[in-house]
Amino acid sequence: MKTERIDNMCGGEGHVIIRRVLDESQLNGKCGLYAEVTLEPGCSLGFHEHHGESETYYILSGKGIYSDNGNLRMVRPGDVTFTPDGKGHALTNSGDEDLVFMALIILG
Repeated sequence: MKTERIDNMCGGEGHVIIRRVLDESQLNGKCGLYAEVTLEPGCSLGFHEHHGESETYYILSGKGIYSDNGNLRMVRPGDVTFTPDGKGHALTNSGDEDLVFMALIILG
């Protein structure tokens, strides 16, 4: 699994750690991403829109504030978010422990 650290992802604060579960060849052209993502305390993934794809988050641990096109809500372990094609979202770690989630981008 490839791990990368991205600073200020989509204009967010701090950094995001992405651990890709499957690589591009394994995604077989059907998905853009399948990864475990970590937001450390004080870090965020900035607001961004999806075009030609959708994205789902499954929260594994920690807590955060999720923006669904500007509508804010708390997320905790077991919560699922879905951002359809043409819509946007953001996520901020609002706790004092790592916010860890699975991210899946489906193309099409």
